[in-house]
Amino acid sequence: MVRQIRPMAVAASALALSGCVAAMAAGVASMAVQGSQKAPVSNEALKPTARYECDGYAARYGTTHIIDVQQAKVDKIIVWGTVDDGKQKQSFECDFDTKITGFKLRPIRAAQ
Repeated sequence: MVRQIRPMAVAASALALSGCVAAMAAGVASMAVQGSQKAPVSNEALKPTARYECDGYAARYGTTHIIDVQQAKVDKIIVWGTVDDGKQKQSFECDFDTKITGFKLRPIRAAQ
């Protein structure tokens, strides 16, 4: 009877350990991928450039007024402002890393 239990115990523990080994291998692979990615570099020094570039881009739509420039992420600056073409005033949001990466223009609704 003892001889029959021992092989079953070995097989059961081998099965359990194989799951642990697979999980450890997946964890190591994930850490290797993360380690190979470069950490983003701060572009905070580019705030004046972001302001200038976004202001120039928004000027296509009218007279501009910059409201705020914020560091949203370590490598992303957002510039908010308004443009007025004499008929309609609109708000804009401009995303910047080392160049303009996004621009959204939205109408401003009149207060009721």
